[in-house]
Amino acid sequence: MATLSSSASAPAITQNPDIRYLGKLLGEVIRAYGGENLYRQTEYIRSASVDRARGVDGADLVDTGLDALGLDDTLAFTRGFMLFSMLANLAEDRQGVAAEPGADVASAVARLESHGIGRDAIGALLADALIVPVLTAHPTEVRRKSMIDHKNRIAALMLLKDAGRTETDEGEQVEEAIRRQIALLWQTRPMRREKLFVKDEIENVLATFRDTFLPVLPALYARWERVLDARPHSFLRVGSWIGGDRDGNPFVQAPQLAFALARGCEAALSHYLDGLHALGAELSLSTEIAQVPDAVLALAAASGDASPSRQDEPYRRALSGIYARLSATYAALVGSAPPRPSALRGEAYASPGDFRRDLVTVAQGLASEGNGALATGGALGRLIRAVETFGFHLATLDMRQNSDVHERVIAELLREAGVEADYPALDEYARIALLRRELASNRPLSARFADYCEETASELAIVDAAAQAHRAYGPQCITHYIISKAESVSDLLEVNILLKEAGLWRAGANGDPPQAAIMAIPLFETIADLEAAPQIMSAYFGLPEIAGVVKGRGHQEVMIGYSDSNKDGGYLTSTWSLFKASEALAPVFAEAGAAMQLFHGRGGAVGRGGGSAFAAIQAQPKGTVQGRIRITEQGEVIAAKFGTRDVAAVNLEAMTSATLLASLEPENISQRDATRFAGAMDMLSRSAFAAYRDLVYGTDGFKEFFRQLTPIQEIAGLKIGSRPASRTKSNAIEDLRAIPWVFSWAQARVMLPGWYGVGHAIARFEDKALLSDMAQSWSFLKSALANLEMVLAKSDLGIAARYLPLVEDQARGAEIFGRIREGWELTHDGLLAATGQSRLLEKNTALDASIRLRLPYIEPLNLLQVELLKRHRGGEDDPRIKEGIELSINAIATALRNSG
Repeated sequence: MATLSSSASAPAITQNPDIRYLGKLLGEVIRAYGGENLYRQTEYIRSASVDRARGVDGADLVDTGLDALGLDDTLAFTRGFMLFSMLANLAEDRQGVAAEPGADVASAVARLESHGIGRDAIGALLADALIVPVLTAHPTEVRRKSMIDHKNRIAALMLLKDAGRTETDEGEQVEEAIRRQIALLWQTRPMRREKLFVKDEIENVLATFRDTFLPVLPALYARWERVLDARPHSFLRVGSWIGGDRDGNPFVQAPQLAFALARGCEAALSHYLDGLHALGAELSLSTEIAQVPDAVLALAAASGDASPSRQDEPYRRALSGIYARLSATYAALVGSAPPRPSALRGEAYASPGDFRRDLVTVAQGLASEGNGALATGGALGRLIRAVETFGFHLATLDMRQNSDVHERVIAELLREAGVEADYPALDEYARIALLRRELASNRPLSARFADYCEETASELAIVDAAAQAHRAYGPQCITHYIISKAESVSDLLEVNILLKEAGLWRAGANGDPPQAAIMAIPLFETIADLEAAPQIMSAYFGLPEIAGVVKGRGHQEVMIGYSDSNKDGGYLTSTWSLFKASEALAPVFAEAGAAMQLFHGRGGAVGRGGGSAFAAIQAQPKGTVQGRIRITEQGEVIAAKFGTRDVAAVNLEAMTSATLLASLEPENISQRDATRFAGAMDMLSRSAFAAYRDLVYGTDGFKEFFRQLTPIQEIAGLKIGSRPASRTKSNAIEDLRAIPWVFSWAQARVMLPGWYGVGHAIARFEDKALLSDMAQSWSFLKSALANLEMVLAKSDLGIAARYLPLVEDQARGAEIFGRIREGWELTHDGLLAATGQSRLLEKNTALDASIRLRLPYIEPLNLLQVELLKRHRGGEDDPRIKEGIELSINAIATALRNSG
């Protein structure tokens, strides 16, 4: 199978030597471990599929070769194609296919300077900036962590190969080590046997924080300091929802929140202790040679380190004392001694700031000697930056819950406290008045010995756990409380009431404003929510107590949801509604005197806000970024963007540079064009919305068609997350979570959430010249169409039609599929006309090559998946059939990359 990687239909595909190399090794492994027969069967199917993708005359679908596979061979074949896609992903990431030209801070600074925007303006922006990728447990990562770990080891070995190394540090030949890792991948079970628990999700994401973010962020800051010729504050931080996101997940409660924060603290402190230990070995300065400031001598004297061999080495003694104090901090916060405990006694640090202060004292001492080279950069500089960035908590943990839950909890608290017997019956004005009265007093509503229902008791316990975490790890450990289904001002006030129960909201006294240790943040998800957002926030800011809190904090966050707005209104309307809501919120925040911080709830798939983050951030309306932005990262995207240090550095650079450009670069279109373009988009959006809603919500039998055509039933059974696939027991599309909605359409190669309705809108839009102008010159539409184009290129309605026999009502299925096919053709033709291309991805050769490389490897997987679904739904109970379905889902998702 040495030709496994040669399936190019264009020269660009065969020019990636890493794909050829890794494909060759994979072929050798399949031959060695799977046998000659499997190798030949796989190669036959591969060759036939490649010929069809190239358009070779007479080449057709590869059913013949697939029909010859038994169930055991089907499983092995599927694993082989899945592993090739995984290795191709690795190779592309190494070659920078995922990176974009100019997507780094140095390029952004140069670009801004070309506009006359100097480093002073950049520095002023960064002084109040906050950029946060927030990792969530949304279940679209189908691979086991063991598979990802093997892939990352191959990536590390490939770096040795790049450097000309023939042997590893352990003496193993590099190529043999790579082959060995591929063989381990081949023999590793790719699917989980047991459902993930919340603690598993916490441990999985902790590995990414520990192995990637902890070392990468300080290194990036060191690079940016050189670019900026200044030392900015730690504006790029990391966040997490895992252990705090309770919306629809009954398994996240107070113990899980406490566990997430405790494990994060343990990882951060362990990293710092390792850094201190290494510094102790490095900083061997002697008082017999170096001049040592009194502050360092005082640290050394207070350390308790009386070792005769270090009496002339105050830096080592000072670090011994710092290590002893941090070791005591570890014991106090983690509850056990660190792996390498100190032999000295030390007092635990009260805060990360106290720890940092001692490190800075050491750094200032080094700076006072010679030209200060010992204090600039280096391991000590990186450790100080890490402490500033990660504190004792590692990642800020968000809390999230649905407003319906808050309403029920507040109703019970008010009823049991004798304040209001029927809170749900109150109108919005009465609710606001009542909640404001309660917020004006620090008297709690809850009683210690009251017999609350399980839901209320759980919600009270989790805010208590948040308050305990603040006391243990510092206020940065939890700063945001997201409110799903936020539809009114009272939805925000209810969260503040809950926070008050734990002392996290304190009423003002003697004319002082209230204090809120955690910010209540509305999540606007549906199209109607997004339209109402400016009015809700204006009313919220208009409350005097809220205005005082916001003024004291200086900013307020609003979260906007890509996934549910797409499921509600389709791709184009969702994208445009998010843009308009962001734009409409800006003057509301300006009037309130608050900096606006938007939290973008994006997924991996385009239907959930996926695509290029670099382009998406730059395409935001002017004045809406202001140096502050948070973005969710989830599922397969976490491994793809942050799985290795090099790839993480590229993606974090892109996020940061895009934020600089979006905040400071002048608008590239005139106000007249902006007005014209907005009017045109309103028309396009209305047409797209009508077409999408008519198909998805207005077509009889569509729900059944969707559930039978796609593997949604089988996806719901995958062991890929702790959260249920639906919010309720209903099978309505409205109640289905956006993730399985998008994921299942991707599996069947329809990709409907990423494009449907756009073609109808373009076809009905009469001013084609205006549309072309918008597509060429407006960053918003350029980004939206680029993402849509990627989805169209990954879709294949010829393959999707092979799923039609799964639909029970064949006549209705054919009718609905015909409408989908017509919509796809309209979208395809309209996109090409608007962008001036003769074929999809004509102007993006790298992405074109990447997708076409994979297509021959996805088609056979789809055909196998259809056959296995038929047998499974037909009642066959051979466990290999179910395993094959799950494996095919894994393989297709790996090949498509951003499918969830």
